[in-house]
Amino acid sequence: MQLTNLDKKIISRLQGDLPLSPEPFNTMAAEIGISVEELLQKVEAYKTSGVMRRLGTILRHHKAGFNANAMCGWNVPMERVEEVGDIMSSFKEASHVYQRPTYPDWPYNLFTMLHGKSPEDLEQVAKAISDRIGITDYKLLYSTREFKKTSMKYF
Repeated sequence: MQLTNLDKKIISRLQGDLPLSPEPFNTMAAEIGISVEELLQKVEAYKTSGVMRRLGTILRHHKAGFNANAMCGWNVPMERVEEVGDIMSSFKEASHVYQRPTYPDWPYNLFTMLHGKSPEDLEQVAKAISDRIGITDYKLLYSTREFKKTSMKYF
């Protein structure tokens, strides 16, 4: 799909914050200078063509009271990676689930980014995941400071 200047303008606007209004897509369409119907048709076309995988939002978790975050590394047998990754993805407290390479001094190949209100919440979630997948070899790496949190900006 060849992107036009209008496409770039729409994608650029979609990358920003949602307007705080009862009908945010109406507001965005007006800012771009098109109808809301045209905006929604374009968004659907981006999804259908594969240009856009999904439209999501980012919650400012600290403002919402979720002050504890940890990346959890899991030592998962290679033959179970797909199965276990799918199970991990079903936990609402896990915002990301990634497979990564292992190293001689770091055997953890699956990672979940966990969010909760306290470190104890994270420990309970990790234990619940562990119980569900039957794997007890994991490490919680707690976040201590956030330096940057943004989405990619393409235009």
